[in-house]
Amino acid sequence: MTMIFGIPLQAFMGQLLIGLINGSFYALLSLGLAIIFGLLRVINFAHGAQYMLGAFAAYLLFAYAGIGYWPSLILAPVIVGLAGAVIERLFLRRLYDLDPLYGLLFTFGLALAVEGTFRYLYGSSGQPYAQPAALSGAVNLGFMFLPVYRGWVVIVSLVVCLGTWLLIEKTKLGAYLRAATENATLVQAFGVNVPVLLTLTYALGAGLAAFAGVLAAPIYQVSPLMGSSMIIVVFAVVVVGGMGSIMGAIITGYVLGIAEGLTKVFYPEASNIVIFVIMAIVLLIRPAGLFGRDA
Repeated sequence: MTMIFGIPLQAFMGQLLIGLINGSFYALLSLGLAIIFGLLRVINFAHGAQYMLGAFAAYLLFAYAGIGYWPSLILAPVIVGLAGAVIERLFLRRLYDLDPLYGLLFTFGLALAVEGTFRYLYGSSGQPYAQPAALSGAVNLGFMFLPVYRGWVVIVSLVVCLGTWLLIEKTKLGAYLRAATENATLVQAFGVNVPVLLTLTYALGAGLAAFAGVLAAPIYQVSPLMGSSMIIVVFAVVVVGGMGSIMGAIITGYVLGIAEGLTKVFYPEASNIVIFVIMAIVLLIRPAGLFGRDA
């Protein structure tokens, strides 16, 4: 039997795959958080609830409208993104000029209200959501069987993350977004509708969380608590990458997911805290995060 560091190859690669899958969700969720904080300066504690809403939107679209997985990959993020746009226009817009603590408290309360509502309606136990038939089965890699759906999650999350980074960093729309957060008055003087840009930014972050929720639905059961169990880890990922750093959120999400997976191989007892240990070490050495800029 082939061994790596005294561990059977199949067990090692299996945990590496789990780490990549978790890292895919960490990257997508921390990307949305980084966009909202980096461009709006809002600490969006409702991000976990929006992740949960994406999974529930896919579940409800199938249960009541017969709409399957593939259309839900588009429809669920659009629905949650539109809800996010309404929240931004009605509530968050009033908090931009206040201390960031107000935004944190509002989104934290919003998350509790949303999760409590869904827990009341659907209970705490999860609802199953079937993976699409086209992505069922597994591929024999020789040293292990790779579930097709898990491989799809890793690939599509990487594509979406890089596509979002290109949108923000390399396009005219992204330039307008970045400029609007630096000097909204000047950008508005050039005829750009800054309030609409800010609304679109929050909707994009919420939509990314919902997209991750749809991807997660066939792997984890659709549960009102699925967001609250993920958001603390995702905040740690964003802090390590650097608050507001988009590329930092992507890279750190995958790296910490892999680190968590490999820790389960070599020291399983520490797998639940390894991300927070890494966060503490990074903050001691570089308080702005690995890819963040000092204030």
